[in-house]
Amino acid sequence: MLISILTTGTRGDTQPYIALGLALQKAGHQVRVAAFENYESFVKEHGLEFYPIKGDVSKVTTTDSSIAAMKADNPLKVLFSFNKLKALVFDLQKDFFNACVGADAVVYHPGAAIGYFIAQRLKIPAILATPFPMTPTRDYPALIFYNTPRLGKTFNLATHKIFGKIMWFASSSPVKQYWKQEFGHAPENFTSPFDKQNTQSLPTIVSCSNFVFPRPNDWSEHVYNTGYWFLEEEAAWKPSPALLNFLEKGAPPVYVGFGSIGDPALAAQTTALVIKALKLSGQRGILATGWSGLSNLADIPPEIFILESVPHSWLFPRMAAVVHHGGAGTTAAGLWAGVPSVLIPSGNDQFAWGRRVFELGVGAKPIPRKKLTAEKLAEAISFALTKEIKDAAKELGMKIQGENGAEAAAQIISNCVAQKTPA
Repeated sequence: MLISILTTGTRGDTQPYIALGLALQKAGHQVRVAAFENYESFVKEHGLEFYPIKGDVSKVTTTDSSIAAMKADNPLKVLFSFNKLKALVFDLQKDFFNACVGADAVVYHPGAAIGYFIAQRLKIPAILATPFPMTPTRDYPALIFYNTPRLGKTFNLATHKIFGKIMWFASSSPVKQYWKQEFGHAPENFTSPFDKQNTQSLPTIVSCSNFVFPRPNDWSEHVYNTGYWFLEEEAAWKPSPALLNFLEKGAPPVYVGFGSIGDPALAAQTTALVIKALKLSGQRGILATGWSGLSNLADIPPEIFILESVPHSWLFPRMAAVVHHGGAGTTAAGLWAGVPSVLIPSGNDQFAWGRRVFELGVGAKPIPRKKLTAEKLAEAISFALTKEIKDAAKELGMKIQGENGAEAAAQIISNCVAQKTPA
């Protein structure tokens, strides 16, 4: 069977879907991954078919609308920021549709909600593949509400329904506009697809560990918390002699990186803050500049090593702790590595991951980016490196490593496609 996977977002957002694609390929399927043009080589080097979504995601994420969306630190700001992103999202719909032509099933990220309607038109199964739990439950609040006061099970359920409406609000107009332009009318049954993804032919699969967010009992049997979809990153990748030398000549360092999050105008200031915090906590550090969240200053002390990027699966297990922005993928990589975490959230679900890491006892209390100081970061690093936290992180890492999330998700999709039941 040919299975089309629709992804959105940055490299960290795309990577789990490549892992899923590889598991599907191993199960005997042909897999086509639709992702931003930036990731053509990333997809193809893993032996998967690539379909380009036009646009440079590194430029898209630096627009005012995208920056506002990434920094939205409460549900109302999330709603407003998603509204501003609608114009950018419209341009993706045609590519998403074309990526599914000839497919036997569509697997789609919640940011590519058109996948449901494409599958409906093509009379093939649709699988919602989400990097975070979003099916309504009474057990815990939706991620964008997770850091708010707890008001009971009814409130929890309501927050998920609100979050689903916000996600649908971000996609509905662009999908409807494209569909009318292409077919002269809105899609059939044009309501939120997320509410419908709970049957055998319309399942939901979640890339999240059951040891991080246990599967709620009030979910449909066709909503699956499979475990994380981890990619064995760049098997041919080799560390530089300089990096190896730095690692070998001292105690395990602390990793600090903010991925695609960060203000280039504040990069030098943030880097100086991080270096000061590492000095105050008595730790060596490896700083990843990413997309200009940090910078390579002229006067770097010998206890600090600066690089642009490095596969998390290789580096994180070699670290004493990891300090990052709290993206879902980076958080998962830190937990899998079995080392303590310190999260510095800026917006959206990052606050939820920060709180959850602290609740699980595998990291320090998160520090909102707006309130970050060298002293606070030093204190958090020292707390994260206490024996209790290190032991808990190691234990959780071993449990997560025992899950085979991508393989489990691939089996669910294979079963769904085998039924050949249309959406």
